Amino acid sequence: MGEINKTYSVEFKQKAVNMYLKQGMGYKSIAKELGITHRSVQRWVKYFQEEGVKGLEEKRGKTTGPLKGRPRTREQSVEEELHRLRAENEYLKKLWALQRGQTDDGNKHS
Repeated sequence: MGEINKTYSVEFKQKAVNMYLKQGMGYKSIAKELGITHRSVQRWVKYFQEEGVKGLEEKRGKTTGPLKGRPRTREQSVEEELHRLRAENEYLKKLWALQRGQTDDGNKHS
């Protein structure tokens, strides 16, 4: 089985970063004292230097893209689906007419 990643508080990460930046301790000595990996300390210092305290906040499980959030789980009612399909049908009819060079009244458009 895979290893479970431990989550640390912002305060804990800030303490490690301060030990590096303000006390001049090395990554490995900080890691040994706090019982974490030196790579974690390196990563936290890097994030802190790039983004400040906000860089130390937990990022896992938070989407940042335009499609954020969970997909719709509730099924549409029959009426909602019918309304959506009718609107889609009207849109496609207008698009087809435009592609054929016709206006809404059915006459050829020059």
